[in-house]
Amino acid sequence: MVDMPYVRTWTGWVYLATVIDVYSKMVVGYAMADHMRTGLVIDALDMARRNIDLVEGCIFHSDRGSQYTSTDLAVYLESRDMRGSMGRTGVCWDNAMAESFFASLKNEFVHRTAFPTRRKAIDAIAHRIEIRYNRKRLHSGIGYRTPFEAHNAYVARDEEA
Repeated sequence: MVDMPYVRTWTGWVYLATVIDVYSKMVVGYAMADHMRTGLVIDALDMARRNIDLVEGCIFHSDRGSQYTSTDLAVYLESRDMRGSMGRTGVCWDNAMAESFFASLKNEFVHRTAFPTRRKAIDAIAHRIEIRYNRKRLHSGIGYRTPFEAHNAYVARDEEA
């Protein structure tokens, strides 16, 4: 699941693209830049592919932003045996997991922090995702575990089978 919020800095906007694993709620890939073109989404997907084993035919769900409806992204997904899925127009619940993640990130961190430069914002948000969200933040929907713990439990169970 993905979405693309933006973060204000004193030197301009930073856009964040994420890839969130639905099972574990872990942010498995992300990318940040001063633009919101399709390449940013592809960079986040490339990170996700490096971080976890994506099964053939896995579903990449997004909203209907132009980055996600582009031909470049469709070609990327097809060439990597991934299937695209999009929520309905104007229905935020179709992308609820991504919306929930961004609400938490903004309310707990971004809206409480001043970022003097894009680099400071990028570094701080990456740290927040990697350390706080994935490894420390407990989620009731996954048994009050962290996304990292839920992901590792899934991988261990899969390896035993």
